[in-house]
Amino acid sequence: MPRLLGVDIPNDKPTWVSLTYIYGVGPYTARELCFKAKVDPQRRAKDLNEEELARLASLLDKDYVVEGQLRRQVAQNIARLKDIGCYRGIRHRRGLPVRGQRTRTNARTRKGPRKTVAGKKGVKDLRH
Repeated sequence: MPRLLGVDIPNDKPTWVSLTYIYGVGPYTARELCFKAKVDPQRRAKDLNEEELARLASLLDKDYVVEGQLRRQVAQNIARLKDIGCYRGIRHRRGLPVRGQRTRTNARTRKGPRKTVAGKKGVKDLRH
């Protein structure tokens, strides 16, 4: 498995698909990288030689914010929102949806599993 920026990229996939395994590199950026580094995007990643890998790595390092640096940047942005106490920061702090989604239903990914609260007594129980 070739390694780029500390990430093992898959052997048996086309180079442009393998590059998307790097955090911060999507399909468009992967194809753009292959074009700039003069690497055939359809060639398998295992067929890349050291020189091509070095060209890809230097391009990624020089022109793009990826992996650890990007993760750090995102974390700093969220921390800044929390510190200034804006609406988005408060939503991050409380673990609720940040981008205006409804929370009455369908916010399970952010809120986690349901926490059941004891309900009211049923109407049948009040009759007896």
